[in-house]
Amino acid sequence: MDCGILTSKTVLLFLSLVFWAAGAALAYVGAYVIKSYDNFDHFIQDKYTLIPAAIIIGVAVVMFIFGLVGCCATIRESKVGLSFFFLIIMLIFAAEVAALVFSFVYQNKISGDLERSMNDVFAKYNGDDAEGRAVDYLQNQLQCCGVKNYTSWSNTTWYTTHNNTVPHSCCKNDTAAQCTGRLDQPNLLNTEGCEPKLDHLLQGVLSYAMLVILGFAIIKFFGMLSVCVITCKTGNRRSGYQPLYA
Repeated sequence: MDCGILTSKTVLLFLSLVFWAAGAALAYVGAYVIKSYDNFDHFIQDKYTLIPAAIIIGVAVVMFIFGLVGCCATIRESKVGLSFFFLIIMLIFAAEVAALVFSFVYQNKISGDLERSMNDVFAKYNGDDAEGRAVDYLQNQLQCCGVKNYTSWSNTTWYTTHNNTVPHSCCKNDTAAQCTGRLDQPNLLNTEGCEPKLDHLLQGVLSYAMLVILGFAIIKFFGMLSVCVITCKTGNRRSGYQPLYA
């Protein structure tokens, strides 16, 4: 068997196996991104940041369905099957590039929108409704207090109507019994702001997703080259022509 065809078939068979593994990995990444945003959805008013995650999950579904198609087409050297597989790879490659572009575009918009949304939610905090519980959850999970820092609470209605104190969720876990929520006891409070921590978390999740997408996009590129090699070589072989350099 021609070395070029053997190498290309090996690449495509490997790519077919990667389709299933990649589908599982991308599905996990997409679900993880959505879950991360869903946990803090009260602070993210615009849902455009979920577009890359939705694209990732869609790509994962396509990978699971067409992984077997690529394997069969490669083994049989079916020109129709390989052409169809090439089309699949090209569409997935285009979708991954689109996800990367969206990620780059929206990564820089997260910070400004996040701060504005968090300021609105923290200003309306009353400790009882869904948004209030979301604030408490955020401060407990990230061990933070206020939007920029713990003094940000001094600009809220809660602070002025509750004897100049911050919510109990601002207290450190090991000082909960002694903590009264007063700003003159910073040693008992989580002093770091929630906006920088949440922004860092979301940026990290998005960066992780972008690296995964980029890696699989590179694999798809070599897969398309391999399909072209096999198609051209088998076409020459079946027609009886040999390349001049043979």
